[in-house]
Amino acid sequence: MKKSMEKKQARLETIKEKRPHAVAKYVRVSPYKVRTVLALIRGKDYKEAKAILDYSVNGSALAVKKVLMSAAANAEHNMGMDKNDLYVAECYADGGQMLKRMQPVSKGRGHAILKRTSHITVVLDVKKLEGEV
Repeated sequence: MKKSMEKKQARLETIKEKRPHAVAKYVRVSPYKVRTVLALIRGKDYKEAKAILDYSVNGSALAVKKVLMSAAANAEHNMGMDKNDLYVAECYADGGQMLKRMQPVSKGRGHAILKRTSHITVVLDVKKLEGEV
């Protein structure tokens, strides 16, 4: 039993994400709306992505900005990276749990209302220089 647990632990360590990342779960914004903001910053460097989110009028931009800044802080604190060398390698929004509500309608019936939530993930990476392989 102990050997199988050690093998499993070793396998999980190899799979574990080596790049700095941050996740915000159960954010009360529809994933569809978050994905439009994430498309704006995908592939951009950290400073440019932060500036885009600062001036974006979309309501989910604040939540995405918090996740981006958290990922950068993780890179700086946990991995000793410089914020100026980072860019947004991956970012995606998955659907979270839905809050189910009822809207009363005529004849005593009710229609379901689904208030959607999102899990927002931002993965950063270091920019490759021209001469590097």
